[in-house]
Amino acid sequence: MIKLAHIVNPVATPPGSELHVVQPITYESIRRAKEFAADIDVKLYAVAYEEDSAAMPNFFGKLKDLDRSVLDLGTFTKKKKLPLIADILRRLYDNTDSDWLIYTNADICLMPQFYSAVVAMIAEGHDAILITRRRISKQYDSVVQLPMMYSEIGGPHPGYDCFVFHRSLLDRFVLDGICIGVPFIEVTLLHNFIAFAKNLKHADDLHLTFHIGMEVMPPIDQEYYKYNRGIYESNILPKLRPLLDIGRFPYAALPLHKRLTKWMLNPCFSTAMVLELEGKSLRRKIKILLDEIRWRIVSK
Repeated sequence: MIKLAHIVNPVATPPGSELHVVQPITYESIRRAKEFAADIDVKLYAVAYEEDSAAMPNFFGKLKDLDRSVLDLGTFTKKKKLPLIADILRRLYDNTDSDWLIYTNADICLMPQFYSAVVAMIAEGHDAILITRRRISKQYDSVVQLPMMYSEIGGPHPGYDCFVFHRSLLDRFVLDGICIGVPFIEVTLLHNFIAFAKNLKHADDLHLTFHIGMEVMPPIDQEYYKYNRGIYESNILPKLRPLLDIGRFPYAALPLHKRLTKWMLNPCFSTAMVLELEGKSLRRKIKILLDEIRWRIVSK
C-alpha cells in the first residue's frame, strides 16, 4: 500500500493578519482531504517552534520543536525566525516510515481529492511531483466557506508550493541553509527534483490545491531574499548544475518558442540557465546526428 506523510509548519500570528485567517482554513482543508481519502494511508504532521504551539492543529501529529532558524546562519536587521526547509523535511523523514513525503506551505489549501490524485500519479511511476496551485478571490475568511472555495475555479499560478517525493530522494537533496517564507525555497526544491528524480511529474493543470488571494507575486523582504538567493547561488547551484538536464524541466516537451516563453516569464527559472542548457542539449543532438551520418557513410 502507498503510504503518504504530509508535513506543515504552523505559525502563531496576531489576530487580523492574513495568515491568522488563512491557516485554520488550510488545516481544515487538509483534514477533509484525509477524510475523503479514507482508503489511503495518510499521516499528518506539524512541526514548529515552541512559541508557535498555539497554532498547531490538534489532528496533526506534533513533532519535536524546531531548534534553529535562519537567524542562526545569517545576520539581519529585522529579526524573522524563519525555519530551514532541511530541518522540516528531516523531522518528517525521521518520524515516519511512509515512502512518500509531502510538504506544503501554511497557506496552501487542498481540494478533497488531493491525496487520491497524488496516489494515482505515484501509481503512474512518478517519484517526484510538483503541484501548482489555483488562486481564488480574497472574499473568504472562514472554514464554513470551504464548499464555495472548492467551487471557485479561480486562476492559475506559476510558482511551486506543494512538493511530493519518494523518501529515498531526501538524502540526495542539496538544501543547505535555505529558509522557508521567502523566494528561492521553491527554486531550490524544484532544481533538486529536476536533478535527482527519475520520473518527475509537473502537475500545473490540475485543480488540487488553492490559495486565497489572486496576487501572483506578493511583496518580498529583500534582506531575506538576498540571503536565500546567496545560499542558492553559492552553495547549492554549483552542486546541482552538472545534474540539470533541460529535458527534465517543466514545459520541456512544449515547442521551443512556447517553453522558452514560459521559462523566461516564470521567476522560478533563470533565463541564462535555460538558454545554457538548451544550447547544451542542442549541441548533444547535433553530435548524435553527425555521428549517425558518419557511421552510415562508413558502413556502406
